Amino acid sequence: MARAEHIGWAMLWGPRGKWVTIAVAMVISGLALAFGGASKVSTDPAAALPKGAESATVVRLQQRLPSGQLLPALVVYSRSGSLTDQDKAAIRSDATLLAGLAVGRRVPPPVFSPQGDVALVSVPLAGSLSNADLTEAVREIRAEARQGLPAGARVEVTGGAGFKVDLSAVFDGANITLLAVTAGVVALLLLLTYRSPWLWLVPLSVIGVADQVAAKIVALLTRTTGLTVDDSTLGITSVLVFGAGTNYALLLIARYREQLRLHGDRHVAMTGAVRSAAPAILASSATVTLALGTLVFALSPFNRSIGMAGVIGIITAVAYALIVLPAAMVLFGRGLFWPFAPKLGQADPAHTGLWSRVGGAVSRRPVVMTAVSVVVLAVLALGIVGVRSGLSQSEQFRGRVEAIAGQETLSRAFPAGSAQPVIVISRTSAAEQVRAAASGIPGNPRVTTGERTAEDTRTEVVLRAEPGSQESFEAIRALREAVHAIPGASAVVGGPEAGDLDERDAAVRDQKLIIPMVLAVVLLVLLLLLRSIVAAVTLVLTVVASFAASLGAGWFAFTHFFGFPALDLGVPLLSFLFLVALGVDYNIFLTTRAREETPALGTRRGIVAALAVTGGVITSAGVLLAAVFAVLGVLPLITLTQIGVIVGFGVLLDTLLVRSVLVPSLVTLLGDRFWWPGTPRRSGGDPDDTRHADLAPAGERRSS
Repeated sequence: MARAEHIGWAMLWGPRGKWVTIAVAMVISGLALAFGGASKVSTDPAAALPKGAESATVVRLQQRLPSGQLLPALVVYSRSGSLTDQDKAAIRSDATLLAGLAVGRRVPPPVFSPQGDVALVSVPLAGSLSNADLTEAVREIRAEARQGLPAGARVEVTGGAGFKVDLSAVFDGANITLLAVTAGVVALLLLLTYRSPWLWLVPLSVIGVADQVAAKIVALLTRTTGLTVDDSTLGITSVLVFGAGTNYALLLIARYREQLRLHGDRHVAMTGAVRSAAPAILASSATVTLALGTLVFALSPFNRSIGMAGVIGIITAVAYALIVLPAAMVLFGRGLFWPFAPKLGQADPAHTGLWSRVGGAVSRRPVVMTAVSVVVLAVLALGIVGVRSGLSQSEQFRGRVEAIAGQETLSRAFPAGSAQPVIVISRTSAAEQVRAAASGIPGNPRVTTGERTAEDTRTEVVLRAEPGSQESFEAIRALREAVHAIPGASAVVGGPEAGDLDERDAAVRDQKLIIPMVLAVVLLVLLLLLRSIVAAVTLVLTVVASFAASLGAGWFAFTHFFGFPALDLGVPLLSFLFLVALGVDYNIFLTTRAREETPALGTRRGIVAALAVTGGVITSAGVLLAAVFAVLGVLPLITLTQIGVIVGFGVLLDTLLVRSVLVPSLVTLLGDRFWWPGTPRRSGGDPDDTRHADLAPAGERRSS
């Protein structure tokens, strides 16, 4: 069986097979890049709300009403002190001119604040406009409003149209920047890792192609399966492909370099490298893939899209890393590693290097090392105390955009919630009962009855509470309870504030469901791979501790250095998923190697030997993955910055402390019990098994 497997692998990158593999990969990649097309972006506003949310139902019901097919641009005029008569004349003139850009060529009269310092003109635009047409319309509105404005007065365009255009604008070119910075970071770290002028080009090229192929597959699925993505989703998927794909490449190349010291034929060496690295790579990629797959059960469309796109990205990355990369590597000789090319029979310097000394120090003082590690993690985790979650629409951007400035101006001048009232859609026959019930909730809201058809009526409720506050959310819950109790009204409550509440509730529900599922997936993969209950549970607990410490440290940084008001709702769940699923990779790489070494060396010496030979590559992989996630900070959303910081710091913590100190200490303390109920056994009868050859004296090593 082992010999048949050996021959099967060799066919992919043997003297002839490597050319066939490369040719097939080029054809498949070329077809994907040529016909994948661009991703289809959904224009349905309900698609961005949680699955089954009441606010999503309101969006769809509003589309039956004339106003539901509109997207307003709110033009906000202001002046310190109060608006002058000249200002007011210019505003009324603008309202007349802006009517030419509005649907139906009609604009309501300007509305002036009670203090007289702010005025509002609402310009209704067609909700069906393409992004390009909407951008042009908002540009014309802004230009018209600024033209002829008296000195000292300010104007800002906000509302649904302003936010949509500004969000699109901050992402203009951002994904290209993300790709360029990611590739640059990976190239630099690979160059530093291998200290070769050209070796880094091979894995970078292969993973770069994998990233583009994955993006095209995602694009194809958006047009054929209803998968919805946005720029954030594509950015995170690209980071996953580069991060995970490069990690797999680093492990494979490290094993290949080991095998080149044992075999003179590079094709035989690559076969041995893939056979020894593949189980760990497949186990780690399966962990990430299955963990991302649990997001299909999430209510949040953002989480579901990341789950599906991420699964495609990881599968593509592992396919290129295990099939295309080996074939590409063996196209070149040992000179690919120049000036540090491995020589046949050369002793592996890892056994006397830095990580060998670290492993020895840890094994001599396991109790102290365990205690120190636990204390460090516990102190960092204390930062979780007092963590706040939930960002309002105006708090999503790192920079200050015009739509946010306009919204803040409105909030200061008009009663809270005036610009974005809560919407109630009910049967027309029960509209008066709905109005009366809405007026009776705590907080004395302002209630007006708006559009109506023979079937449905729209009622607007302006809450007094500050948007995004707990009082506002309690008022919406009370409103829903009141109108739901009206027989035959079929009343539903929506609007931006109600949508924020639904997203908050969905985030809490997703965390309670997805986090246990991710832990179960990771535990199951570790059980199948290591066949040890103690090892699987221990490793899961270490990555959970690493996540808690990273979240605490991240929140401390956000409040004291970044000035962020809160964590975005989806950040804890996504950070947990990425950290646990990706963080356990390094434990897989370490413990699978320890399992190989244990039959010959015993558990305590085996974990030291495993740390010695994997320490360098895992540290390089961890630093690289942390840097890649940190690159998310080039994108303009606070959500992505928070994910990048938490995951980046967590990966470094997991790499440098948990995997290097805590896990070896725990394994040393547990001894053979770490493998309970199994016992690592070396497979026998395979003449090509060279896993332990690097532990023998140089003269006893086999070579081909």
